[in-house]
Amino acid sequence: MKASRGEWLACVLVLLCAVGIALVQGPLAAEHKAYSRRDDILLLPPPDQLRAMTLGYRAAGADLLWAKLIVEHGLHHEEKRAFPDIPTYIDGILELDPAHPIIYDFVDVLLLYSPVEGTAADARVARRYFERGIRERPYDSQVWLRYGQFLAFLAPSFLKDQAEIDQWKQDGARAITHAVELGADPDRALAATSILSRAGERKAAIAHLQRTYALTDDYETRRQIKGKLAQLEATVEAESAIAIVEEQWRDHFPLVSRGATLLLGPHRDPRLCAGPDASSKKACPENWTEATRDVR
Repeated sequence: MKASRGEWLACVLVLLCAVGIALVQGPLAAEHKAYSRRDDILLLPPPDQLRAMTLGYRAAGADLLWAKLIVEHGLHHEEKRAFPDIPTYIDGILELDPAHPIIYDFVDVLLLYSPVEGTAADARVARRYFERGIRERPYDSQVWLRYGQFLAFLAPSFLKDQAEIDQWKQDGARAITHAVELGADPDRALAATSILSRAGERKAAIAHLQRTYALTDDYETRRQIKGKLAQLEATVEAESAIAIVEEQWRDHFPLVSRGATLLLGPHRDPRLCAGPDASSKKACPENWTEATRDVR
């Protein structure tokens, strides 16, 4: 059966359309690719205006901005484009929720491991955000620990001046020691004291190891701390007092943690500590200072 004239015209028209698409598609794709790599137009209002626009739902607004930041960061990474608006997003989040629990865990990664390699200026910006974090969450051991680890181990690779690098490492070591005192893993103390001892701050390193020994009940950690103190020509000054605390912990408070035992205070036998003159008896200490006085 022969094709009609209309069918032939339709085939020719389809062929011409295909050729036209092939000729136009390449230049359009190249133009779109170039356009997609240009800087974004940020529609985020200034932080002070952003606070008013949330109508009181600040925590929800901060979470929404955080989600938007993570999505945009991923897209820029995929497209290998610079993302200079990261600080603007972070400022907006902190304006709505200055103690945002997640932002301080990732601020250094966001700033220094963006699609474009981080610089010393980015490291200083990250430090400023961390310092705001320890002001907003002064008793959060994890924020202090992240801050200290950033200064001591991550940031120095982005700095150039050796004096500045050494100072940042020392500041980081002090932040890590403070984090341990607030409840962070005592294992972190060993790295911090190594930095302090290399910097010539032997007394500070010894003092921190002494405090960390008292804070941890892990045998292996204590063994390492004693070895480190021996290298620094020091000993565990409070070892006997710590032994008294732990003996009472095991004998009288086995169902609570060691920290809770320190809060409860030394055991006082009701049979021996009754009466108005109980506080003067050696067997009835009112606090741990009195309970460990003779061994200090």
